[in-house]
Amino acid sequence: MKTTMSSDFIGLHEGKWTKEPVAARMDGDRFVVEAREGSDFWENTFYGFCHRDGHAMLAPWDGTEAIEVSFDLSSFTELYDQAGLMLWYGEDQWIKAGVEVNDGVAHVGAVVTDTYSDWSLSPVPEWGGRIVTIRASYSNDAVVIRARTDEHPWRTIRVARFAYPTNKHAGPFLCSPKRGGFEVAFTKWRSTTPDQDLHTDPPITD
Repeated sequence: MKTTMSSDFIGLHEGKWTKEPVAARMDGDRFVVEAREGSDFWENTFYGFCHRDGHAMLAPWDGTEAIEVSFDLSSFTELYDQAGLMLWYGEDQWIKAGVEVNDGVAHVGAVVTDTYSDWSLSPVPEWGGRIVTIRASYSNDAVVIRARTDEHPWRTIRVARFAYPTNKHAGPFLCSPKRGGFEVAFTKWRSTTPDQDLHTDPPITD
């Protein structure tokens, strides 16, 4: 699936899908992707199943710079509609961080997977319809994951071990476990200056 390169989308020229979505296109300055019905990423925990058919466009990430993905929440309406930033080492070692609809409310959270998945989330109803940015900065075999909207400040949502000094990949992801026709408009995928400190918010450069 071919796309046109944009300076706001650093990985489009070298990124590869874990699984091809229904469609992907540049629409002006937005990268619009349609997920397949039933797509998801999950490994074993609680539910007892594995889903490895979500859509993540991954490009090499050495961790020397932070990575940020931004997307529009306007299309998030149904249970488990989700998108955000995927950090990837392999099928059994990955982190997806983003926004997901749960019980009718948008939640920000992360799924951290090392053979088994865990899920942490927090409701953010005030984020509805906003542009959300998910950010990951790598240091000391771990990632600090933060999130904000175009009108809300950074909040730290997870500090997680990700002890892979080489062969890391990162990029935008989306999944639609429950329905067809779910589209996400990504507005940025970029690298930027890494975090200075866990307790210091990074600058907002938009």
